[in-house]
Amino acid sequence: MAQLRQEVDPGEAGLDPRVLDDMDRHFARLVDEGRLPGFLVSVARAGRVAHLATHGLRDIAAGLPVEPDTLWRVYSMTKPVTAVAALLLVEEGRLSLDDPVADHLPAFAEPRVYVGGSGADVRTRPADGPILVRHLMTHTSGLTFGFYHTHPVDALYRAAGLESSVPPGADLAETIEVYASLPLQFEPGTEWNYSVASNVLGRIIEVVSGQPLDVFCAERVFGPLGMADAGFHVTDEQAPRLSEMYGEKEGGGIEPIPGLPLRGRPRFLSGSGGMVASAHDYHRFMELLRRRGELDGVRLLAPGTVDLMTRNHLPGGADLRAFGSRPAHDEPGNDGVGFGLNCSVVIDPSRTLVPSGLGAYGWSGVATTTFWVDPGRDLTVQFMTQVRPRSSHTVFRDLKRLVHEALSG
Repeated sequence: MAQLRQEVDPGEAGLDPRVLDDMDRHFARLVDEGRLPGFLVSVARAGRVAHLATHGLRDIAAGLPVEPDTLWRVYSMTKPVTAVAALLLVEEGRLSLDDPVADHLPAFAEPRVYVGGSGADVRTRPADGPILVRHLMTHTSGLTFGFYHTHPVDALYRAAGLESSVPPGADLAETIEVYASLPLQFEPGTEWNYSVASNVLGRIIEVVSGQPLDVFCAERVFGPLGMADAGFHVTDEQAPRLSEMYGEKEGGGIEPIPGLPLRGRPRFLSGSGGMVASAHDYHRFMELLRRRGELDGVRLLAPGTVDLMTRNHLPGGADLRAFGSRPAHDEPGNDGVGFGLNCSVVIDPSRTLVPSGLGAYGWSGVATTTFWVDPGRDLTVQFMTQVRPRSSHTVFRDLKRLVHEALSG
């Protein structure tokens, strides 16, 4: 079992220890106020962990503390991992970003686009062109989520049993068939909408590789990178280290709620949000990206492939704000933030609502987990806890502000 450890003094890494202490106290107050159960935060420069702090409990009822080897449900922080898995196949020539999705998943052969109406009166038309693999990875496919409650197509997802993105009891292949039967919100490649697309990408990985998604990721990503605890389920041996999942209660405070993954291999393998990992595991993944595809002598991707993944791909070079929507749990504002291949990327730091470096990229999870890599500052940061908020919160923006205040060199 590998465990994340502090490797260098903050001052040696160009970080102000007083500001980092302030950061720890800030988040400790959220624990003491009952807004977080506990947390882990790590900050690294040039690959060396210069700050590692834990506070609070991973299981309140059992009184178990957060420890460096605690396991976390990272939810949508799975998406960049799924992107790396797909890009491995792209580099091998077995998949192309410009492949029509239907080449691998025939159910998507005749996509239809929403025109108007709602419910049984929804009107659609044939799409002008196919959904491409790149559309899945940039969330420009026209797919959506059933839990948004903002568009008539969302309602069709719910009517099809997709409130939680997967019909009860369905596996990945069966779920993808349901997605394909529903209309797209817009013409592929023209707009941005955060969606179930990474589940579709996960299924393409299965079809192209001939392996289940969890097996492919274990053999091609987790194993080579030494991500010893990462996976799509929790074993009996790992279970005592898994943090309890909490949700915000109406009126304040938190309470235990169901969370995935659970013990035993799931029937549905989610490339969108199914991973569990330790801080050590995700640090290894961040380091792969920071080092542009290589870690400790193991090269998974060419430098240019990581560069491609972490640059803006939105139509017309726009930022996310241009599309009038925002992810369910991404940064507190999307001005100046574009989108790469399953990760956000800062394209104009002067317009972001929190301090950000040009080209910094990362993503967040619905249980208030987040990470980013800032190439210009040789910086990687992760924050782990397990709370699903009822509404927007300031954890991510406070984290970014305090980390950037701590940068002294």
